[in-house]
Amino acid sequence: MRLNTRTREILGWYSGDNPGKLTNLARLLNHGYLGGTGRLVILPVDQGFEHGPARSFAINPPAYHPHYHFELAIEARLSAYAAPLGFIEAGAADFAGQIPMILKLNSHDVLYDDKDPLSAVTASVKDALRLGCVGVGFTIYPGSAHCATMYQQFREIAAEAKASGLIAVCWSYPRGTGLSKEGETAIDVVAYAAQIAAQLGAHLIKVKLPTAHIEQPEAKKVYEKTKVPIGTLADRVRHVVQSAFDGRRMVIFSGGAAKEDDNAVLDEIRAIRDGGRFGTIIGRNSFQRRRSDAIDLLTKIMTIYSGEMQ
Repeated sequence: MRLNTRTREILGWYSGDNPGKLTNLARLLNHGYLGGTGRLVILPVDQGFEHGPARSFAINPPAYHPHYHFELAIEARLSAYAAPLGFIEAGAADFAGQIPMILKLNSHDVLYDDKDPLSAVTASVKDALRLGCVGVGFTIYPGSAHCATMYQQFREIAAEAKASGLIAVCWSYPRGTGLSKEGETAIDVVAYAAQIAAQLGAHLIKVKLPTAHIEQPEAKKVYEKTKVPIGTLADRVRHVVQSAFDGRRMVIFSGGAAKEDDNAVLDEIRAIRDGGRFGTIIGRNSFQRRRSDAIDLLTKIMTIYSGEMQ
């Protein structure tokens, strides 16, 4: 595997880690359509656990089958596929070596409406090693009454992953009674969530796209005094990336709720590109479309990131 200048630059940001972890990060950065560009498009399919099977898959019934998602990620030439233990176990042997895998180690269901969520740990670093994954993923909820427990859990998991040569990926999703609904995607809160994940040792950080709302009164004073640019989505993406060690930790953005209009999805992708960095993790806006439509959309997303399409 030959590494280009961009890939070597990114690996240099993580020079304190062991060679095994750097090798897996290089595998991720060099896979698929965007290999070598420093950009990633990842398919995450944890929604069956997080939202329920009908809400996730009834709109496109082939997606009930765990192999469907492996096949979609491979055919679309994505960077990686991320999922909980059951889905990964159901296809890891059949698709071994064809797509980098990220094992999601915790999950939260919606059968109990908890305003302060605490996800259950549902898999382990040992499972990820057994299944041939390049990394592990873990969700934290800054703003939840249980956030300290999740921070400690992720820190321990990240340390074990690094010692085992795996990438540590953090889904950092502000949520809980400490925040208003609008505050969950506020620019100051999303930037804070990215900083927390970076400080906990994440190699790759997933956050939601931020709005221009500012949740914290003390933060609002600083944003106004220093005139931090947050007027456009690209500005806000740039600021969130800046908040993750001045762009020296890879931040990717959630594709969010399903949208029927492809152009709405592509406009967000352009804003992420113009914000200067690393890519997208897109689930419902891909696997809830027919496979041919999903591959067409994913290809357009990747050509925007590669510079082939404006």
